[in-house]
Amino acid sequence: MKLEWITPLQASEKWGITERQVQAMCKSGKIIGALRFSKVWLIPKDAPRPIDGRTKAAKQK
Repeated sequence: MKLEWITPLQASEKWGITERQVQAMCKSGKIIGALRFSKVWLIPKDAPRPIDGRTKAAKQK
């Protein structure tokens, strides 16, 4: 099984959010499977976009 990785910049473009938001989600553990390698976050290519929890709808779930 070969895992493919994307960077926070690529994830931000894919999910339509900023790179900094992706990095914060990685740091807080919201992105399942994200790893920190040196100073770079690596995110599994098939990782789903997490709910960031800042909206009223997200807080109700």
